[in-house]
Amino acid sequence: MPEPHSRKALYTYLILLLAFSSIFYTLIIRSGHLEAGHGWFVFGLMYCPAASALITCVVNKRRLSTLGWRLGKPRYLLASYFIPLGYASVVYGAAWALRLGGFNPAFQQDAVKMFHARFSPDAAMAASIALMATVGVLFSCVSALGEEIGWRGFLVPELASMTSFTRTALISGAIWASWHMPILLFADYNAGTTPKWYAMICFATMVMGASFLFAWMRLKSGSLWTGVLLHASHNLFIQAIFDRAMRDTGKTLYFTTEFGAGLALALAGVAFYCWKRRGEVELRIVKSDALAAAT
Repeated sequence: MPEPHSRKALYTYLILLLAFSSIFYTLIIRSGHLEAGHGWFVFGLMYCPAASALITCVVNKRRLSTLGWRLGKPRYLLASYFIPLGYASVVYGAAWALRLGGFNPAFQQDAVKMFHARFSPDAAMAASIALMATVGVLFSCVSALGEEIGWRGFLVPELASMTSFTRTALISGAIWASWHMPILLFADYNAGTTPKWYAMICFATMVMGASFLFAWMRLKSGSLWTGVLLHASHNLFIQAIFDRAMRDTGKTLYFTTEFGAGLALALAGVAFYCWKRRGEVELRIVKSDALAAAT
């Protein structure tokens, strides 16, 4: 049975999350656009999980250090940066190979404009990608941090102290996916023109798959920064690079973007791999609990 104080903290977090998020849901949905408020409404929404987690810790007299601020081992941070690049490359590479999409010339043209034609088109595009993959990912971390303090800083360890890794990943994933649904259903979060029911299924499957990866990395490393880098890298490479470089040839959006089948299938595979290695993180939790009891 979970400790009463753990359940109280979890309920406090979820109530605060709903209350804070509802403010920004209303602002975004009333406008119908994610860009409303010059993007600050979305930024505010992304920091609702963080605000909820921090207040929950204060109310329940939890140390903020329990959110996992330490960086942890570099190999987990490096893996968190490169894993999204890996599965995105497979999905979009398959789309190009199978002719489900084509290259978007506007992506290269934007890069040329960025560098004022001082480089050749190919060099400008390469420089643009390199800039986004380095400096851009740092900016992406700023917004991702707001969600990750809540999801992987608080929610995943809290659930892991109460139940198995499988249930932790499933429950946190369901909450994470559901949290996005209001702006998917009632605003323009869907990146393409696929039916909303299709976008919802693909997006929810992708997020549920990602939750296994994010939870495994958080529990294995002991650091919320793995979640921040995974989230930031995923958003940067998919939304800012691969999606923009892909030209829609008719059915492209049914396979690509966060609302297509490609990433849903890829992350389902990643989830299975993490689930097969669940014993590693469950053993770590048992050892941590034993150490805490001894001290």
